[in-house]
Amino acid sequence: MGVAAYAAWLAACIIERMTEATIDLERQKTAKRYARIRRRLSILETALSGVYALAWLVFGWAVQLRAALENLTGSPFLQVAVFAAVFGGLASLLSLPLDFYTGFTLPHRFGQSNQTLKDWIVDQLKGLLIGAPLGLALLELVYALLRWQPDTWWLWTAGALLIFSVLLTNLAPVLLMPIFNKFVPLGEEHTELAERLVRLAERARTRVQGVYKFDMSRRTRAANAALTGLGSTRRIILGDTLIQEFTPDEIETVLAHELGHHVHRDIPLGIVLESLLTLVGLFFASLFLDWGTLVFGLQGPADPASLPLLGLTLGVYGLLTMPLSNALSRWRERRADEYALAVTGKGAAYASALARLANQNLSDADPEPWVEWLFYSHPALRKRIKKAQDKRAD
Repeated sequence: MGVAAYAAWLAACIIERMTEATIDLERQKTAKRYARIRRRLSILETALSGVYALAWLVFGWAVQLRAALENLTGSPFLQVAVFAAVFGGLASLLSLPLDFYTGFTLPHRFGQSNQTLKDWIVDQLKGLLIGAPLGLALLELVYALLRWQPDTWWLWTAGALLIFSVLLTNLAPVLLMPIFNKFVPLGEEHTELAERLVRLAERARTRVQGVYKFDMSRRTRAANAALTGLGSTRRIILGDTLIQEFTPDEIETVLAHELGHHVHRDIPLGIVLESLLTLVGLFFASLFLDWGTLVFGLQGPADPASLPLLGLTLGVYGLLTMPLSNALSRWRERRADEYALAVTGKGAAYASALARLANQNLSDADPEPWVEWLFYSHPALRKRIKKAQDKRAD
């Protein structure tokens, strides 16, 4: 190697080192506090929801409300709708202070949110206007199946939820996500980055409809990227915070991880696995609804008054199976990491990207083993960074 070539190589190495991100130890102390508080608030919210549902059953409020609705209307559809509105509406009002603290006050306290109070309120209203009709439609379907097929309703419901999941995954990028964020194609200043990401997608045999930027900075200082949609709606989306703070190599490795999920068919696999878990959960719910009919004085499983018991049963089942769901998710995430490292060969850039994510998103990079096992859908960032660094050393 000549002197000039050696000097150029040395300069490139120095520049690479200067642009590499490392985990900020001081921010990690803050991240651990932030994660601990959020975890405790999540546990509190779950416990309060369980107590709320149980109170409706134990104190007979569910049966009393259903009896009142029977006097007002003979329509089972209207009874379900009004019962859900009262039960769910009161739950939302009671949880509003905790939701406000968790979703607005706490992120601002730790410097993670840019959102104004007005925008937070608007987001809540949008979520309500979208979630309430969808939730009610699904609930009406469940109770229609309970009335039509009282013995096998859980099987039909699982099939309906599977179809709903596929439709929502396909339509969300073009119908739902634009309601909350503005998506625009990458401009001319990022043409090279867009072309690089499209070529990366082509190597993964993934046809995308374009590379889009969305205004993530309007709400948070965190960064993220994703491959969304199915078929004709599949597209690459990058948070503006990612584009501003990450190098092109880092963005490429982050996107390669997302493409790894496509290569390994993790989206359909995840839908199937979650559907199987849901099927088992609905089967257990059918058993508890039969039991609740005798214990809580319900008219039968299709009684609208069974809604608190249905929610409580599925909630407990979700908690019990959460370690299994998270373990499956961590397995898929590890495979996506391995794909990103193999297809890009940029272990240093991926390690740097993960470290930058830990710093920018205020993520606990090294949680206690029991916390990771119980709550984490991704492997701990420290482990992922080490794997990327080991790949770089190969």
